[in-house]
Amino acid sequence: MKIATVSLNQIWEDKESNIRRIKSLMLEVSQYQPDLVIFPEMTLTAFTMKAESMAEDYSGSPTIEFFAHLAMEHKTAIAFGVILKTDFKPTNNLVVVSKNGSVMARYEKIHPFSYSGETDYYSKGEKVVDFKLQDFTIGLTICYDLRFPELYQALSHQCDVILNIANWPARRVKDWRLLLHARALENQCYMIGVNRTGVDGKGLEYEKSTAVVDPMGNDVIPTSLNDEIDIFEINREVVSSYRESFPVKKDRRIELYKDIL
Repeated sequence: MKIATVSLNQIWEDKESNIRRIKSLMLEVSQYQPDLVIFPEMTLTAFTMKAESMAEDYSGSPTIEFFAHLAMEHKTAIAFGVILKTDFKPTNNLVVVSKNGSVMARYEKIHPFSYSGETDYYSKGEKVVDFKLQDFTIGLTICYDLRFPELYQALSHQCDVILNIANWPARRVKDWRLLLHARALENQCYMIGVNRTGVDGKGLEYEKSTAVVDPMGNDVIPTSLNDEIDIFEINREVVSSYRESFPVKKDRRIELYKDIL
């Protein structure tokens, strides 16, 4: 499967400017005919705490409609971040639309980043989510989720690939890289981490750190089109053959872990 990642230099809290930029980038991406294009967390707003004013209704969401039309135009599935309203506080979401423009999956971030105050403005998600694309089952996570290995173990029971979209600052990018490799290796799956670039409205700097890691913990080498766009190829047989040759999961003692926790 061919995947395009966009390490978008997001414009702070400016949906229209980000839309214009994404339209331009997709013209470059589509030349490679990817099966899936992935954008960073809170794609059109960046990591804002203006949850109430930036949130959209799930039904009729302008952001979802924009990406749905973009997916149909370029004939590819697209994964992106969006803030959506709930009956309580809004949620930080990862949504995937098919090349036909339909919503394939919606994941609400289970672990909002309390250190930055995200829990003050956003509700916690309650469901583990995956979806199927071609012969892959892909699990969905967002940014700070990466620090919680239990979520990834749960997803890896059925997933060949786990995706994380993020706004992960440069000052902690060593952690980001280390955790992506750890989650891939311990779960014997592909890990895809898509991070933003540039500087946000709070002055936080982000560096190019998007990566795809294979089940053995090795970096998948991309074709890089520019500072924001990379093209990766992944193969499901790599996952299944490695799990068969080195069957770590059969030795996990889930019932014991539940008692300990």
